Amino acid sequence: MSKLNKEDIELRNKIIQRLINLREATGLSQSGFAKLHDIDRQQVNRWESFESDRGVTIYTIQRFCTLVKITLQEFFDDPLFK
Repeated sequence: MSKLNKEDIELRNKIIQRLINLREATGLSQSGFAKLHDIDRQQVNRWESFESDRGVTIYTIQRFCTLVKITLQEFFDDPLFK
């Protein structure tokens, strides 16, 4: 896998920040969110990790959107991505 370039890193960081913002808007910690949705807390932690070089897949974003009951369009229709 090739190393992420500057633009890729910026997009990855915006996606991660959006995930964090939406989870925090639920009022839940990572543990609480994981428990509510019957997923592993470490998975939520990986989704929200700025340290990973891998980034989050579109499939993960779609799954997250389903959990917080928004569409992919709503996910990306945020000032973060403007």
